[in-house]
Amino acid sequence: MFLSVFDLFKLGVGPSSSHTMGPMIAAARFLDLLRVQPFRAHGLRASLHGSLAFTGKGHATDRAVILGLAGLTPAAMDPDTAERVLEENRRDRLLTPPGLGPLAFDPDRDLRFDYDRSLPGHANGMTVSATDAQGDVILQQVYYSIGGGFVLTEEELALRAGQDRSDASSSVPFPFATAAEMLDMAERSGKSIARMKEANELCFRSNAELSDGLTRIWTAMRDCMDRGLATEGILPGGLNVRRRAPGIHAKLIAERGLNMTAPYVVNDWMSTYAMAVNEENAAGGQVVTAPTNGAAGTVPAVIRYWLDHVPGASERALPDFLLTAAAVGGLIKHNASISGAECGCQAEVGSASAMAAAGLAAVLGGTPRQIENAAEIALEHHLGMTCDPVRGLVQVPCIERNGLGAIKAVAAASLALRGDGSHIVPLDAAIETMRQTGRDMSEKYKETSLGGLAVNVPNC
Repeated sequence: MFLSVFDLFKLGVGPSSSHTMGPMIAAARFLDLLRVQPFRAHGLRASLHGSLAFTGKGHATDRAVILGLAGLTPAAMDPDTAERVLEENRRDRLLTPPGLGPLAFDPDRDLRFDYDRSLPGHANGMTVSATDAQGDVILQQVYYSIGGGFVLTEEELALRAGQDRSDASSSVPFPFATAAEMLDMAERSGKSIARMKEANELCFRSNAELSDGLTRIWTAMRDCMDRGLATEGILPGGLNVRRRAPGIHAKLIAERGLNMTAPYVVNDWMSTYAMAVNEENAAGGQVVTAPTNGAAGTVPAVIRYWLDHVPGASERALPDFLLTAAAVGGLIKHNASISGAECGCQAEVGSASAMAAAGLAAVLGGTPRQIENAAEIALEHHLGMTCDPVRGLVQVPCIERNGLGAIKAVAAASLALRGDGSHIVPLDAAIETMRQTGRDMSEKYKETSLGGLAVNVPNC
């Protein structure tokens, strides 16, 4: 099993990797399919199902679909270009994707939120169609946005479901598909988790490409955080949530050096770092999936905590943090899920916290078994966490939740490093429990905004 660090950590736009990035990517993929057809289409249509329908408007899914059908992608999207495309579509009811010419698309008529019918493959399903001049469908494809910006067609999802999820066969030197295999390979090779992950990555890219890519990941994370720490105002969407990270950060800086500062204030630093990222995400800014947009603040917050507050920390060790975190994130995605619509927030912030705990334990000198223990502790204590965003927005409780995920990650790493790596619950068991819990969880608690805080908090 191999999932690249650049698959888990990738550049995107807010507010959601599954509800914003995924639909945009799916729409752009449909254009690629349309370009190789022998016929010329006249118009486009899209329908959103399941969680994409229920929380799509709060997650800007409608906007994402329009932009994707215009040929824009999350990683390369320019905000000014996006606004121009949306304005032209509002005016002309047309889209002009490269290589296809003008295509009719009226969002009021051609973009449907289907609240009645879920597609069978995943909670985040969408259908994209091309029509002829008479309005008849001449090409159609079903896509599933499975979390973290990953998109599969109906056929790809069926092929994936038919594969043995424990199959570790891969053309990499350390093809671990479970945490147990990862620890066994580490023991037999004498290598750290980061070095094994690095060896796998180098099968597909050069040392320089890997190093530069990891630097770009952290630079994008840091820049996003810095924007969030400096930007004030009200977040969009109608809840009137005020950005809090800049104000809290200013107070923390003012308190620096005071003799009576309480030790627990370091938790405020971590929370503020995470909130800064997720406030940027909620505003539709550029973020790095870690492993999703809704959980984008936890990993960078722990990295920033380590660099700014832990003696001896150095950016030279950042690759070890990111590679170790990606190794754990890959195991969770492969054996369970990182999708809130599939398994609740345990799959998003829970996964991010486990990844952050593993990365921190690694750069603090932990052994592979201590690192695995750190990830397990963090994930175990997110089990059962629901995804119930108020008004379908990635704001309440999502923003604060990332801060608490970071705090749990640091606590988990610290506890694991106090031991020798032996523990009762293996990481594999925690991952499988998360998968089973997600399967059994009521749909109203899986990113539909039909239960939990979403219906018990006034949102107008």
